Amino acid sequence: MSEPKKSKISASRRLALKTKLLKMASMMLEKEKEEKKLERETTLSERVPPLQLSGLSMQDLQALCKELHHKIDVVDEERYDIEAKVAKNNKEIENLSQKIFELKGKMKRPALKRVKISADAMLGALLGSRVKESVDFKANLKTVKKEEEKKEEVTDWRKNVEAMSGMEGRKKLFDAGQ
Repeated sequence: MSEPKKSKISASRRLALKTKLLKMASMMLEKEKEEKKLERETTLSERVPPLQLSGLSMQDLQALCKELHHKIDVVDEERYDIEAKVAKNNKEIENLSQKIFELKGKMKRPALKRVKISADAMLGALLGSRVKESVDFKANLKTVKKEEEKKEEVTDWRKNVEAMSGMEGRKKLFDAGQ
């Protein structure tokens, strides 16, 4: 049974060190901000020369405006393309890191429990509130009727002869013979 080790640094000393670290970090942050500001100004002065607007005619100013507008459009297109590439790369990195995570096998699958559920409750869970009536699966089954074999009825032969004795009976026999 090992007890937690006591810190060799006293609380006041630790507090003093933290305050010094915070002061140093804030100074470094300010210095970094100034460096970025200077770097931005130098790159802007290199890439964008100062405009000479004095002494230009109206047509020259319009031409200059059109040229600047065209340059802005080109820069916006490049910025959009770069943003799209960055977004695509970030998505790809996310997918690859997910695949790595899955390949490592760190994901734990939860133990699934067997749940008894009725057909109505299952359809309600799957389809939501769309199903309001209960479902009777047996009622939806197709019914197959067996066709009874046709049996020739055995009737009295005398009735048949009487039916054939009239004119319509002879015509039927004549048509059947042809």
